[in-house]
Amino acid sequence: MIDPVLLRGRDRFERVVEGWVDNTHADAFTHTVRLEDEDLGVELSAVATPSPAYEIREARYRVRPAAPGAPALAPVPGLAGARMVGGFTRRAGEAVGGLPGAGHLVDAAIEVARLARQVTKLPPERAARAAAGPWECWQLDMTGWVDLPNSCFAYSDAGRALFGSRAVTTPILPDLYSPPPGATRVFVRRKTARLERRGARLALFNSMHDNVHGFEIRYEVDLATGVIVAAESCTPRLPYLGICTEPQARIVSLVGQAVDHDLRKRMQALIGGPVGCAQLYDLTADLLRLLRLY
Repeated sequence: MIDPVLLRGRDRFERVVEGWVDNTHADAFTHTVRLEDEDLGVELSAVATPSPAYEIREARYRVRPAAPGAPALAPVPGLAGARMVGGFTRRAGEAVGGLPGAGHLVDAAIEVARLARQVTKLPPERAARAAAGPWECWQLDMTGWVDLPNSCFAYSDAGRALFGSRAVTTPILPDLYSPPPGATRVFVRRKTARLERRGARLALFNSMHDNVHGFEIRYEVDLATGVIVAAESCTPRLPYLGICTEPQARIVSLVGQAVDHDLRKRMQALIGGPVGCAQLYDLTADLLRLLRLY
């Protein structure tokens, strides 16, 4: 039986995340995330280098609303020097463990790491090639982010093979590869996650809209058995429409799956990896985090 902690005493819970990237340094970005729900709000801002290092130089936070007399943004010394690669969630948990809103700050740190995968710093003349269309953008992606190969279908050999065989469009602009010095809000993202008890079912919703993505996913879980009984998605905006479209139908493979502690691992083969979609996986994993399954 599914009994979400966040729905005890209420039938609906919603969390909104806003994130953006400013080009504040010659060799680094400032990633800012504001995360708010009915229980608490936090803001985390981190200066970090782009791929391949993904290293945080400094980080500051605040709880919203701030306590009387609290500084506007207080430092998080434990995050300085952390690399946003494997093991980062654990490192972030250790860094914020004694701070108010620690759980929310860990989730915000995860969002900061995701923002770091959206903007990079290539030579301007090279970034300008993005204006030539999707194939050039794809090649720039593979150059700009070291961890992209086989991270999802679009960056697999099968995805690459589809270029030239069908119509592919992209909303990606050169500024994501080489933003102007001092540019603010180069990349902007908004996410809304929702849990709602509806009779004998639990409705799960998560959306993400930014410069290159438009995702809305919905699941229904039978509360008595803890099994997913419905799954659907809407993707009005994709980095490579015509290629990223392919793995979206895999969401229905989660129907019949038990919502348990091992679901995240099973999901990797069903909707993630080189046959799936990294964003679909992350949005679903975020809902599992809200259910406190891992």
